[in-house]
Amino acid sequence: MAREIEICLLLGATGVGKSLLVTRLQKLSSQDGKGDLGDPPPTRPTVGTNLTDIMAHRKITIRELGGCMGPIWSSYYGNCRSLLFMMDASNPTQLSASCMQLLGVLSAEPLAEASILILFNKIDLPCYMTTEEMKSLIRLPDIIAQAKQNITMAEISARKGTGLTGVLHWLQDTHRTSNSGGQKFEIKVSSWLDPPP
Repeated sequence: MAREIEICLLLGATGVGKSLLVTRLQKLSSQDGKGDLGDPPPTRPTVGTNLTDIMAHRKITIRELGGCMGPIWSSYYGNCRSLLFMMDASNPTQLSASCMQLLGVLSAEPLAEASILILFNKIDLPCYMTTEEMKSLIRLPDIIAQAKQNITMAEISARKGTGLTGVLHWLQDTHRTSNSGGQKFEIKVSSWLDPPP
């Protein structure tokens, strides 16, 4: 019997850093979560979808959907076990649109059993909003309280690599265990920050 492919969707508005995140996670997973990621590679906005395999105790396929594909994201929800939803913590003007997209994702019936990791990216920029500011502005605690999914959130910098080991561990844990029955939790941001060299 063929084993089902473990699918993780990666969603977010155009320009939030999805392609860079996938590239960095792939490199990090090939180094067993350790080592220098080097300079960030150049990326272009995704038009369509990209499939990237990473090893996190088992092969997980990350399906990145371009931000411009937002109206048809639901076509890809079918066999999704986990979902990474990225927001740009340095772009307050994009926040309301991202919140609307997140509400659409959380209300989608095919994703009712999926584990979701909300990533606040670009914390390396001087103008970024903290998790507390973002949660307050979009009333994230209220949104999470109404959601059916198991939701985690974290601050990261795909450019600098900050917090990416935590994302890789979340993927490993999510794809190693069965769904925890809608339990909602938040990992403290400090535990996501990679220790200094």
